[in-house]
This record gives sequence, C-alpha cells and structure tokens, in this order.
Amino acid sequence: MVEQNSLTLSESALVQRLQAVKAVMLDVDGVLTDGGIYYDPTGREIKRFHVADGLGMELLRHAGIRVVILSGRVAEAITRRAAELRVTDCYQGVRDKKAQIERLRQQWQMKADELLYVGDDLNDLPAFEAVGVRVAVANADAMLKAQAHYVTKATGGNGAVREVCEWLLKARGDWEKAVEAYLQSRKEAGSAS
Repeated sequence: MVEQNSLTLSESALVQRLQAVKAVMLDVDGVLTDGGIYYDPTGREIKRFHVADGLGMELLRHAGIRVVILSGRVAEAITRRAAELRVTDCYQGVRDKKAQIERLRQQWQMKADELLYVGDDLNDLPAFEAVGVRVAVANADAMLKAQAHYVTKATGGNGAVREVCEWLLKARGDWEKAVEAYLQSRKEAGSAS
C-alpha cells in the first residue's frame, strides 16, 4: 500500500477520484528511473528502467487508461522505452509540465480530476496543480511529498510506477480484468508467431 499524506483527501474521496482517472502521467528521471544520469563512452545518455514498471503501464492500457510520459530531458532511451511499451503519448524536453498537461487535457476534453501525475522533485510541483490525483515516489523531495495525495513505498526506478498502477487498478476494481486482458494478449501474441 502507499503512505497517505496528512493533508490528503479522505480515503473514500480519494477512491472516488481514482474511479474518474482516465490518464496516468509519469515523470521520467526519478520516477521511471532512479534519477541517475549515465553516459556511455561516446557521451550518449543511458537510463535504467524497471521491468515491473513497464508491466504496470501495460496493465493500465489494458484497462483503458491512457499512459503519458513527460520528461524535461531529451534522451533516445526514453523514446526507445516508450516505443517498447507502445506509449504513444511521450513528450520530451518539456520545461513547463503544467502547460503541457493543460494542453493535453483540453485536446482530450478531460477534466483535471481525470488525471493522475507521478513525480519526484520540485519541478513537478506545478504539474500537481493541473491534476486531480497527485503521487510522489518514496524518495521524492519533502515539499512534493507534502503536496501529494499518496507517497509510494518504492523509490523511483525501483517499482514505484508498478505500485501506483496496481494501486489505481485495484481501487477501481479493474485489477483482475486488466491482468486477464494482458495475459490473453500475451497468449494471442505467442500463437501468432
């Protein structure tokens, strides 16, 4: 389970908000990764992603929830990981995440309450203002944690996103259905080869 912030909504109010979520928006460095920046000998940036986070994102898609990646940095590793996971909403070099979220929300004709954002640092505070459910990873900055509805037990890059995906799907009653849909898609993909 996740740690509830003392300034959060009641459990029933939060579950009600989770029922409305149509899109999960994820920061990259410090959320999908451990926050470290690695360079290979040629100077190309390398990132480490947690496989369980990827499976969590696939489960969200199978439940009909849009997955969005928002990164302030630009890296080929992000593009590649998004493509592997079939995340078509991947935005890099985003300096103003709040403005990007507002643009997407208007484009998709969604309300702020239909969006969940996961962040880890001070640059994510404005993004929190644009969504209905705010989540911070366990090793997030204290100011961000203070504004979060929930704080994960797992740290960024170490299964925090999977934890959020599972928490969201279970709160909505969609966990078993999403797992079944995922397993069926794997079975069909195996029989097609």
